[in-house]
Amino acid sequence: MTTPSFPPLFSGLEVEGQIDPFEKACVEAARGCDAGLVVYNLGANKLRAALVFAPDVVLADAMAMMPLCGVGFQNALGALAPPEVSVHLDWAGGLRINGATCGQLRVAASRTDPTLEPDWLVVGLELPLWPENDDPGIMPDQTTLYAEGCADVNAAELLESWVKHTLVGINTWLDEGVGPLHKEWRGLAFGIGEDTKMDGKAGTFLGVDEQFGMLLRDAGTTNLIPLTHLLEGT
Repeated sequence: MTTPSFPPLFSGLEVEGQIDPFEKACVEAARGCDAGLVVYNLGANKLRAALVFAPDVVLADAMAMMPLCGVGFQNALGALAPPEVSVHLDWAGGLRINGATCGQLRVAASRTDPTLEPDWLVVGLELPLWPENDDPGIMPDQTTLYAEGCADVNAAELLESWVKHTLVGINTWLDEGVGPLHKEWRGLAFGIGEDTKMDGKAGTFLGVDEQFGMLLRDAGTTNLIPLTHLLEGT
């Protein structure tokens, strides 16, 4: 398999077998690795990877890296897949290809207080390439990349493209603030205007606030669920 090539300031760390790149990236980040580490596991049936960030903003603002990575994934797959393939993003990190769930993003950080600056933040990507079983009817609301007309998309090239497009998003975020990311993410968001449940609350998903917190309206009350709710290990 081709070894992925990453932009300057990014370095790759390949893991194999059952090793989870997300967990490995969190360990390396806690040990003090440099930002830009890309830990990846390119299995036969699944692409798994994680990016290490070292934000210089408080956690509430740094959480923007999760939707930014989602937009980066959409841009990456859009550059490689047939034009009819659509990608949408769930607020909680789920990825949707042609409307069906296909993988997810995960996020963790060195601390959970949204008002403090974290030492590190890790965003993970998990993307099924081939189904685990031969009967797609078992889970009709879930799909895999290659089942959606993307069999010619090479996993290593998709990983490279994800990192490159995420870097473009980071530079735009640094130069222009969160506004452009908000606009692009909203155009890809799944379920805005629909009823949903999150954090024990049910209501209509109105959109997000400036820090990508979910706005959930129920019976005249609008509840805010901060993006930090999605941090793993909390």
